[in-house]
Amino acid sequence: MIKTLGHYFSLVTFAHTIFALPFAIIGFFIATKLHDYSMNWTIFIFVILCMVFARNAAMGFNRWADRKIDAQNPRTAGREIPNGTISSQNGLIFTLINAILFITTTWFINSLCFWLSPVAIIVIMGYSLTKRFTALCHFILGLGLSLARIGAYLAIAGEFHWLPLIFSAIVFTWVSGFDIIFALQDHEFDSDANLFSAPVWLGKAKALRLSAGIHVITALLVILAGILAKFGWFYLLGSVLFITLLIYQHVIVKPDDLSKVNRAFGTTNGTASVVFAAFVLLELFL
Repeated sequence: MIKTLGHYFSLVTFAHTIFALPFAIIGFFIATKLHDYSMNWTIFIFVILCMVFARNAAMGFNRWADRKIDAQNPRTAGREIPNGTISSQNGLIFTLINAILFITTTWFINSLCFWLSPVAIIVIMGYSLTKRFTALCHFILGLGLSLARIGAYLAIAGEFHWLPLIFSAIVFTWVSGFDIIFALQDHEFDSDANLFSAPVWLGKAKALRLSAGIHVITALLVILAGILAKFGWFYLLGSVLFITLLIYQHVIVKPDDLSKVNRAFGTTNGTASVVFAAFVLLELFL
């Protein structure tokens, strides 16, 4: 049982939940602290569950939809569905269960989250199909993860506000930029398989410059949010560390040396997300 559960955790790369989860937590606590909404730990648990179910559904669908492509790619041939550890049917069932659990959980949060949940699930699952026809697939992924930020805020507030929208834009540009870096390692395979990505479209060097430009926008949005919200020193320090880690991943990845892509994609961005969220929470509570 534990071994089987481990296979499904591996299927959805569960550790990568760390990218979006801290920003969802930021959204939740901004609603409670800046707008004087009451703290509701039950809703907080529902928000976390929504994050987990939505990401499981998105990644499960990605692995199911790409099973034949993954089997042909040396980098991904060892994934659970191509290597037979998890059957294609069970992978699809896992995806559908998590999608249903996500939508069901939003019902217990509020009606706005519930009615918007099908839109969210379509976006985050639809991303997996976009690399078949557009090099803008990275931005669809960014949009999908940015919705978590808005959703967590809506879970408490039940209405839109400019600050969570700015933070969602931060997630949108940040994720889109680092997904371009991740796609560099499949440049040759994607080109041969007629799949679309920024590296295939622009080449490795120009794709890296595009990613860097997008992350400049991310940095500017981080600064803008702090100014408009009149945050103090904790937010400033968190912003400096976050932006420094953005710069670092572009320093260590070169068009002719992709050996540090996983460090840039996983370790650096995971650290950036956690550190930034920690300092935003310090700002809000202290």
